[in-house]
Amino acid sequence: MKIIIVKDQQQGGKKALEVFQAALNQGAEVFGLATGSTPETTYTEIVKSDLDFSQKISLNLDEYVGLKADNPQSYRAYMQQHLFNFKQFKRSYLPQGDAADSQAEIQRYNDLLAQYPVDLQLLGIGKNGHIGFNEPGSSFTEQTRKVKLTPSTVAANARFFASKEDVPQYAYSMGIGSIMRAKSILLEAFGVTKADAVAAMVEGSVTPDCPASILQQHPDVTVILDQAAASKLSR
Repeated sequence: MKIIIVKDQQQGGKKALEVFQAALNQGAEVFGLATGSTPETTYTEIVKSDLDFSQKISLNLDEYVGLKADNPQSYRAYMQQHLFNFKQFKRSYLPQGDAADSQAEIQRYNDLLAQYPVDLQLLGIGKNGHIGFNEPGSSFTEQTRKVKLTPSTVAANARFFASKEDVPQYAYSMGIGSIMRAKSILLEAFGVTKADAVAAMVEGSVTPDCPASILQQHPDVTVILDQAAASKLSR
């Protein structure tokens, strides 16, 4: 792993922009995108930049089960707000949260990932080491699937909803096997609450107990951390 430690999340966004620029310069065609508070400064920097994605494909990591695309809390709405309203892609794909047939939707997304292999995958990391919605105990070989969210993840997401009862209990997520097929991976983590997970990912054993630890076995991973998130690394 290439570890880059920056002052704060704003500097992290600027470094991430450099990674996206390098990927475009190297001919990347397909970008795997993530949601949440972690990549917001990255998207801010991309929006301010002159990077051109108009002939590129994007595929998102995940989406809540049960939410329509126009629901303000859907990940489609997040992507529109933070990126797609400002930077046009040739085509952008997310799992369809309100799909009538979950198995058909899972197959559709796996087919898309086979058709459009990801060149650069953007990731965050959960406090328990999850990537996407692949919680501890997830198989390293899984493809896209419907996952039940853990109580800790539901609690972490509750701040975005009117009440805890409104938080979806399931999500569609690329599996770890899908993520690991990306040509290159960029993972960002900011804040002291991510420090334990970052240390386990970078320096711990490769174990499903920390799903992100499998990234140790990927040939091209860049990790951008602020000083707080890096505070428990030994180096």
